[in-house]
Amino acid sequence: MTTVHLPLFPLNTVLFPGLVLPLNVFEERYRAMMRALLKTPEDEPRRFAVVAIRDGHEMAESAPGMPDPTARIERGPAAGFGTDPAKAFHSVGCVADAATIRERADGTFEVLATGTTRVRLLSVDASGPYLVAELRELAEEPGDEAGALAEGVLRSFRQYQKRLAGARERSLTAAELPDEPSVVSYLVAAAMMLDIPAKQRLLQAPDVSSRLRDELKLLRRETAILRSLPSLPAAELTRGPTSLN
Repeated sequence: MTTVHLPLFPLNTVLFPGLVLPLNVFEERYRAMMRALLKTPEDEPRRFAVVAIRDGHEMAESAPGMPDPTARIERGPAAGFGTDPAKAFHSVGCVADAATIRERADGTFEVLATGTTRVRLLSVDASGPYLVAELRELAEEPGDEAGALAEGVLRSFRQYQKRLAGARERSLTAAELPDEPSVVSYLVAAAMMLDIPAKQRLLQAPDVSSRLRDELKLLRRETAILRSLPSLPAAELTRGPTSLN
């Protein structure tokens, strides 16, 4: 598969192909990244890669704090990620295409990007103003019985959504739900309330069918748990969190 070099944006979240990612960019390393992306010719995509952080901090410390007020503040593109940044990140991420990059008067940026293609992280270069990753694009293999599995996942997802959202919350209607297996697999993976390791396992599934099978098990398990709860938290399943950086 194709190998590419792209700016790297590590986050405390998992981005899936087809999902929208809003970003509020204020750290200098990522502001430098956005300034570079703005120089991309208008007829070319403004692409960067998003990987979930395995061990480290999304935002570098800007001042000493608890528990050690004398701690030395880290600077540079790899701040918060140790001496070998590649080890701080999960090995499979997603390319993001920035449809909107708007610079504010204070030099921060408002960004709206969409996940496009899964990639495997091969290496990380921290020699510049921001991290740059060497990545290999991953093929999207359908696997066996993807269509039938997608139908089962959608049925289970509707039950899960009803249990989680409650009657007063907005639900996805049948008309809004896709029927293409890979799209179903990523929508459900993003919408389920799971921790980062669970979402990461879904992102790096070897094929669409494997992802759908795992989702079916997770949906049945989570729905069974929700049935036993006396009350449910209000939730909006169609939106993801906005990263503060």
